[in-house]
Amino acid sequence: MQTVALDIGTSKIKAIIADIKGDGRIELKGVIKTPVSGMRKGEAANVDDVVDSLKKAFEEIRQISKPALKNILVNVGGANVKVQNSKGIVAVSRADSEIYSEDVDRVVKASQSVNIGLNRMILHTLTKEFLVDGIGDISDPLGMTGNRLEVNSLIIDAFRPAVLNVMKSVEEAGGKIESLFYSPLASARAVLTKAQKELGVMAIDLGFGTAGMCVYEEGKLEAAKVFPVGSGNATNDLAIGLKCPIDVAETIKTSFGSAASKGISGKEKINLGEISEDSDSNVSRRFISEIIEIRLAEIFEFIDNELKLIGKSGRLPAGAVITGGGAKMPELAELAKRELKIPVQTGVPDLSKLEIKEGESFLNLEDPEFSASVGMLLWEGDQRAKESDWSPVQLKTGKLSRLLKSFLP
Repeated sequence: MQTVALDIGTSKIKAIIADIKGDGRIELKGVIKTPVSGMRKGEAANVDDVVDSLKKAFEEIRQISKPALKNILVNVGGANVKVQNSKGIVAVSRADSEIYSEDVDRVVKASQSVNIGLNRMILHTLTKEFLVDGIGDISDPLGMTGNRLEVNSLIIDAFRPAVLNVMKSVEEAGGKIESLFYSPLASARAVLTKAQKELGVMAIDLGFGTAGMCVYEEGKLEAAKVFPVGSGNATNDLAIGLKCPIDVAETIKTSFGSAASKGISGKEKINLGEISEDSDSNVSRRFISEIIEIRLAEIFEFIDNELKLIGKSGRLPAGAVITGGGAKMPELAELAKRELKIPVQTGVPDLSKLEIKEGESFLNLEDPEFSASVGMLLWEGDQRAKESDWSPVQLKTGKLSRLLKSFLP
């Protein structure tokens, strides 16, 4: 199936065009990256602007694979997504007490019967464990015998209007959505190993407008959250502190910034006139890094506070893996290590399961900002190979159209 893994970020659209085979193999066809307008903190704030940006991206995608636009995987990454524990209980239906797939489907569906509110929609139901007659920590109960089947699940639900805005944008730009994915989970799929998830690890997806996190232990997702702050907040702080336009501040941040000011000489100066004709002042590189450091340290403080709520602050043996576009900031891992008090490393997408035709190069995929896109492809490949233990929202063409007409004017 020709498909597009579409990461609609706050500042950029990243898309990977691929052919996912029936056995889960993924053959890459192309990669694009283009600016986006109308997004704010991971959500579509101005649908018309987002549609215009998507149309330009889709035109590039058509040059690679027109059919792929009928099967788009899209991430949901705003701060209005919630994660909650849920439990389902059913009686085993067969007279011989053997558990069949129908029983598993019923108990998972029972765990989805939670009150999430009319303005919210379930993105994912993740199975943590099954219990048979009270005996837990079972990953697959098929074929076992018992009278009562239970499941402990994590329900991930999102603010429906925000999701529908993204869906509407893709539809109006000429695309058809196949599945929706929660962004932090997609990024984690691309950068975390099974061994790390067993030990206890956190993935941090630092984008321009948001910072997402998800925590794993014993191979299970324990918590996930998105904060409405990102590396773009450091850009805004620089624009205020240096009294310069946002685009100039972003150039200064990416060219001369660092997440750690210690060790940078206060005598090292940057001539802003070389960056912008509207400025002729010199500024200390250490001052630039101090502004960036303060903002990024605040983001890690938010993350650590969330870890404290689940009793994992400073208690993740495999540490943290930082990915996303913001992960490329120099000395970021050192700052995170200092603030979180755990081992920290920068994560790039695992491309080992992606097939690249001889003679073609997709080296730009080995970049933290493509983690969400690669992760969506890997999850979809897992689904095809029947290796995944969770189900993304499936939105076929007709169903999507009816859903949009039901909720949008």
